[in-house]
Parts: sequence; C-alpha cells; structure tokens
Amino acid sequence: MSDPSTTHPAHPSRDASLDAARRRRELEQLAGGTEVDVLVVGLGATGAGVALDAASRGLTVAAIDAHDLAFGTSRWSSKLIHGGLRYLASGQLDVAHESAVERGVLMERTAPHLVAAQPFVLPLTPLVSRSQAALARAGLRAGDLLRASARTSRATLPAPRALSPVETRHMAPVLRSAGLRGGLLSWDGRLSDDARLVTALARTAAAHGARILTRTRALALDGGGARVRDELTGEETRIRARAVVNATGVWAGGLIDDIRLRPSRGTHLVLRSEDLGSLTAGLHIPIPGESNRFVLVLPQGDGRVYVGLTDEPVDGDVPDVPEVPETDIGFLLDVLGSALDVSLGRADVIGAFAGLRPLLDASGPSGSSRTADISRRHAVLTNREGVVTVVGGKLTTYRRMAQDALDAAVAARGLVAGPCRTAALPLVGAASPGRLAALDVPRRLVRRYGTEAPAVHALGLRDPEMARPVVPGHPVTVAELVWAVRHEGALDEGDLLDRRTRIGVVPHDRAAALGAAREALRQEEGGRLAPHAR
Repeated sequence: MSDPSTTHPAHPSRDASLDAARRRRELEQLAGGTEVDVLVVGLGATGAGVALDAASRGLTVAAIDAHDLAFGTSRWSSKLIHGGLRYLASGQLDVAHESAVERGVLMERTAPHLVAAQPFVLPLTPLVSRSQAALARAGLRAGDLLRASARTSRATLPAPRALSPVETRHMAPVLRSAGLRGGLLSWDGRLSDDARLVTALARTAAAHGARILTRTRALALDGGGARVRDELTGEETRIRARAVVNATGVWAGGLIDDIRLRPSRGTHLVLRSEDLGSLTAGLHIPIPGESNRFVLVLPQGDGRVYVGLTDEPVDGDVPDVPEVPETDIGFLLDVLGSALDVSLGRADVIGAFAGLRPLLDASGPSGSSRTADISRRHAVLTNREGVVTVVGGKLTTYRRMAQDALDAAVAARGLVAGPCRTAALPLVGAASPGRLAALDVPRRLVRRYGTEAPAVHALGLRDPEMARPVVPGHPVTVAELVWAVRHEGALDEGDLLDRRTRIGVVPHDRAAALGAAREALRQEEGGRLAPHAR
C-alpha cells in the first residue's frame, strides 16, 4: 500500500484554514478586479476537485457556491466509494474499471482517513433463487478481479466469500432465520462522511492558494468570468477569469443552455441502531422482482443506521433540498420487511433525506424511461463562449471528472498548466494507516479528521465544556463545532449541523443542538476566545 505523506501538521497551516474573515478578504480582492486563471462554480465534490486540481497545477483559482460546501448532491450520497460492480453487470466496462481505480486512489493514497473497507452481507433468503445466488457469486468474483486490475491491495479490500447461515446471522442477527441459506460477504469502500470529503478537498485546494467562497451565487456565466452576488450582503460584483468551469450538478442547466439532464432521486431513511441489533456489517437486501438492485443497510457508528436507496426520476424544477416522498419511505420499509426478523414501521424512522444525481440524458425519445438504467458516465461539454460544464458521473469518480473538466478548460482557453497531480496528492488529514493508528485520540475523531484529530481533541482537553456532547447520546462534541467555524468555513447553524457534522439528519437532534451551534458561532465571531486557544 502507498504511504501517503502530508505537509499539513496535526494543527492545520493558516493556508488550509477556512473562516469568515478569509472569505471576506478574498471576495474583496476579486471584487477589486483581481483576475484568476480558473473560476469554478459549484463546491460539491466535483467542483472542489476541480479547484484542487487547478490550484495544484499552479493556476490561480476562485471557487464559488451559492450555499455551502457539499450543500447539494455531495452530502446526500450512500457514503459508498463503489468499485464498479454494478456497472460491470450492465456491460459498462470502462465505467466499472474507472470506478475501481478511483476507489483505490481514495483508499490508499489521497484519503485513507476518510475512506475505509466496509464489509457487506447479501443474505440468501427464500426470495433469492439459487440461480440468482450463483449470479451474485460470479459478480463478486468479477468485482475482485476489478480490484486486482485497479492494483488495489488485498490488505485494503479483503476477498469475498460465502457465509454459512450461522456466520450470516452472527454478522447480522436481525436477519430472519427461517429459510436463510447463508450469505455472501463482500467488501467495498465506505466514506466516514461524504460532506467531510468535500470539506477536505476545499481546504486542500485553499492550502494550494485557491479562493474558496461559499454564499457567493453565480448570476450569469460567460467565457470571461461571472456576475455574482454575495448572499451575505446582497452586493453584486463580477469575478474575472480566463476560464470558467460549471460544476453545479443537477443545477447546471440553470446557468448554461442546452444541458439535458435527467435527475434521479435517491432516498435514505435514518433508523436507530438499537432497532436493528448489533450489525457488524452492512447489508445488501435484494429488491423483490429485481435482478441487480439492492437496498443498502449502513450502520454509521453513531447510534444511527442509514437505509437506502431508491432510484426514481425527478420531473419539473430541481429544488435546493429535495423532499422525501412517503412512497419512498414505504418502499424501503417494505424491502426491509422482506428479510428482517423485526417489524419496522413509519414511527421507527427518525429521519430521512434524499439526494439528486445529475444523470446525463442521452436516451432520446425511444430511450430507457428508468433513471436506474442510465449510464453513470460523465461528460464534459464546452459551449461557444468557452464555458466548460461537467455533468453526469458519481461521487466515486469525482477526481477523474475534475481532471477531465480542467483539461478541457486549459485546452479551450489556452492556459499554461502543469500535469494533473491529484491521483497522488493527499488531502488535509491524510496519512498512512500506521500513522493514523498511532494517534492517541478516539478512533471516531481519526476517521473524521485524520492527522488533525489530536488538535480537535486538544480543544476538549483544555476546556471541559468543549468536550461535552452537543446532543446527549450523540458523539459530536462542542469542540467539533468550534473547529468547524475556525478552520472549515462554517458560517451558520446549518453549516455546522447539516454538513460539518450530520446531527441534522435527525430533526429532533437538530433542534436540540441549535443552541450549542449558535453559541459556537457567537463566541468565534465575537473573538471572545483567547488568541492562544486558537
């Protein structure tokens, strides 16, 4: 396995820290007429990836978002870094291989603190025929060949294997024992938190000189920049740039004409861990009547379990925050009921969220009507004014999407840039597994902050008030909220509760945590903490 090194110490350099003062200063510079080589619109995974790619190639960069880091699709994923097995099954060999390669990049080089191996059990229930089970076994073997072709170490992703009924129930006691013939164990990449990946990308880009500007809305794009509005003050200005990349995902068509997307909604339920027993693995529960679609059950390690996902087309206007239809909730509960030994009803759902995938519509009138069948290939499109738009794809391949988009922008605008470095560039907090394991702090913090975990933990050691949980029974502490304001660009309660932490996916917990979030913002904005504590 590669041994990622990082220039970022346990406490971040000033250049890697994002806060309100830095945002204000850098926006003023751009409003004053400073021109950048590349303007990136959208700060999800792909947009933050473009900003990092451009800045690490020696280009000057501004990256803006109307809301916050990971405000859109990038915080609503399944949290999985897929190896491409699903695409292999549908004959998309190039997409499958690309996914496997990018999974290995994240797990072994750029973000081993955020992406780890996740075991999954596919239970062989009476609803899974023997021919379907044989097909699934063949698929898992093919997936392991994908891992090998991508040169991902066996130590990173263990081999799949068959489980006896006893082993299957040991890993997932919640499964119904009647008719259970065993299970299939497989491994895939799993993010501790998708929004934290975006935060790490943005901060690493900032450490390379990129200006990361949230609450900055693009009103109009052209080949020479964008007219923007500061959403905090209402002031409008122009950002001048030699190249513009539109990485706004499902909202791309609102800024550039002739972009045809078919957004797809993926829904996840939030359940209490105690309602599903001691799960030591995730579950792939086959959807009755479907040959290659599953509901995922993902224990989060914080007292919650996520259950998803559906794949339904979305018509009409695209909302900033998608609603979760009751039909999706009922569907997911019904699939759970087909395999579990517990009865879960609507009252057991303590939260739910939905994300929109920006699938490229190339089907035409006679094409598939199901978004589940649309390719996850991405596309890079350049309009007559030279604005580059990147659409399609998925979270796993954000880095390659960013590279392709930037390559197109460099070519279209004649920029002078170095080669892409991001396949070997560790993100803030990254280090080798050995170094991460040696950190003398709670493992939960290491999985979220990597080498910065000791600095986050130290806040609580110096001030016991910061060590207390924000919400009783939930592991996030006040120190993590303060850290997010000081170093991760959090500007309001939503940034803190819905993206830097995921307290907000449970409405009851969000309401209980609002006071602590407001106090963290008030103290930091007022500068009341001693300078040496910063």
